[in-house]
Amino acid sequence: MGDRYGSDVLTSDPGPRRTVPTIVAEPDLVVECATSGWCGAVVGWDRGVSGWAVILEDRNGRRRPFDLTPASFLLEGKVVTLVRPVRPPAYIATRTASGSVAVSMHRAKEARPSRIWVEGVHDAALVERVWGDDLRVEGVVVEPLGGIDDLVERLREFGPGPDARIGMLVDHLVPGSKESRIAEEVAREFGACVLVVGHPYVDVWQAVRPKALGIEQWPTIPKGIEWKDGICDALGWPRDNAAAWRRILGSVNSFADLEPSLLGRVEELIDFVTAQP
Repeated sequence: MGDRYGSDVLTSDPGPRRTVPTIVAEPDLVVECATSGWCGAVVGWDRGVSGWAVILEDRNGRRRPFDLTPASFLLEGKVVTLVRPVRPPAYIATRTASGSVAVSMHRAKEARPSRIWVEGVHDAALVERVWGDDLRVEGVVVEPLGGIDDLVERLREFGPGPDARIGMLVDHLVPGSKESRIAEEVAREFGACVLVVGHPYVDVWQAVRPKALGIEQWPTIPKGIEWKDGICDALGWPRDNAAAWRRILGSVNSFADLEPSLLGRVEELIDFVTAQP
């Protein structure tokens, strides 16, 4: 009667084991994740819960972190184990203010033809404060317009198209407002090449969470009073808009200090202007 379970593997020599080479993941080394098939160049590192992860950038400029588990990468079609350099370079990744992986060593990119437009310099400064690192990596320029009353004319001058999109961030975009009527006119004339989104606040100041400023809530200002002057009066600040804005902007350290209604809209605009045509 034969042995239905086979012989004891411990009693025989299975032969030489395959050795998986260990490779130091130097910058620009191109490897492939053996599990997902993601292929990219080494551009940085991130400190994860389970240890170090290598950041790979594919040919389209997209980045993803991958854990340094043994025998989990392919180099020129052969299985390898990646390890960090003994002395990690200065480009070790952290998190940007927007919460994404920050890679300080990356390929420089020219500005895209597409743009993100905002109403004023305060809006632009706030976007830069939180998303500036991400936008530079993506090659996206943010431009303040000084209001949207002439938005349609500005768009006609720019000439948006599939390869040169415009994403517009608007204050006080609520049903029945002047801003909503302009957004509808833009959608009719320019279609899918322009995206207008907005937050419900009177001014981008209110998109900063009160907790970040150490107040319980933003004051309600009666009609007939200039809104920013009313805010300064109610909070006991001098009527100096520039000083007030510096105080507000200085309280913003990351995305956690902004209201979700602004966060989602800016992320939507970034996705829109960086999407492949």
